[in-house]
Amino acid sequence: MKYLITGAAGFIGMYTSERLLKQGHEVIGIDNLNAYYDVKLKEYRLERLSHFKNFRFIKMDISHRQAMAELFATEKFERVIHLAAQAGVRYSIDAPFDYIDSNLVGMMTILEGCRHNKVQHLIYASSSSVYGMNPKIPFSTDDSVDHPVSLYAATKKSNELMAHSYSHLYGIPTTGLRFFTVYGPAGRPDMAPWLFTEAIVQGKPIKVFNNGEMERDFTYIDDIVEGIIRIQDVVPSVDEDNDLLSPSSSTAPYRIYNIGNNQSVKLADFIKAIEDACGKEAEKIMLPMQPGDVKRTFADIEQLTDAVNYQPQMNIRSGISNFVQWYNNYHNTPLLKAN
Repeated sequence: MKYLITGAAGFIGMYTSERLLKQGHEVIGIDNLNAYYDVKLKEYRLERLSHFKNFRFIKMDISHRQAMAELFATEKFERVIHLAAQAGVRYSIDAPFDYIDSNLVGMMTILEGCRHNKVQHLIYASSSSVYGMNPKIPFSTDDSVDHPVSLYAATKKSNELMAHSYSHLYGIPTTGLRFFTVYGPAGRPDMAPWLFTEAIVQGKPIKVFNNGEMERDFTYIDDIVEGIIRIQDVVPSVDEDNDLLSPSSSTAPYRIYNIGNNQSVKLADFIKAIEDACGKEAEKIMLPMQPGDVKRTFADIEQLTDAVNYQPQMNIRSGISNFVQWYNNYHNTPLLKAN
């Protein structure tokens, strides 16, 4: 089968591409290799994919309408896994138009490409950030997501609405995946595992927001990819009997799923796992809550489990140990000794 993977040089994009390539599929990966974080890490990920003969990389910005239209028309993809986006909750406060261009205009070019080229199934990245001020725990796809607390979250909610309109108008099967705090080897350097490990290695203090009163549903990259691979084979169909009581489904060929670890880890326990993996205690600076952040995330994954028997496997201590070990190798930091 022929796939388009957007954001192929990204964290989830690289692992998803790698999994499909190992299964023998043809993958065309695109990425604009922007400088939101160190491009060398993106090049490292692409180097891993370059060893597969069934992989091609095209440097391209998904917000470029004509280029994207030509790509779809030329390549005739059977399935699209759309993972490219301007990431980061806090950065969206500083650079809002980057999110509009990448996350809204970019989603539009993908939808138009799927519309005009008979793509069998569009799977796209949403985010747990859409739950915003929702007080109910765990977060369920049956919950309202009408109160985002960051522009990033608002763009992801918009992506879901855009997908539904195209599923309804043009019959395009779309599946949105709300990712919950993905981590693991080769993960993003703006995320807590990298930031905390780097600070400990360099003997610098770590910033602990909301005075440590935070919880996250940390989800290991292998579990995320397993969910993506399984659900991309479940193509949504028209359900004329749908009662529309849940925002996660529709009479259109449209579905939304949470994809997380189905447990919430206290920030203190998360930091302890990194300290143990590094063999060194962190100096901590306690700080207040940051704008756009939420105190707790926790994924209800019942619908994904029902659909594809999704069962996360990795616990936080083992997952963090794997990350720290990779970090040691990537940076050649012999002072760290991961367990």
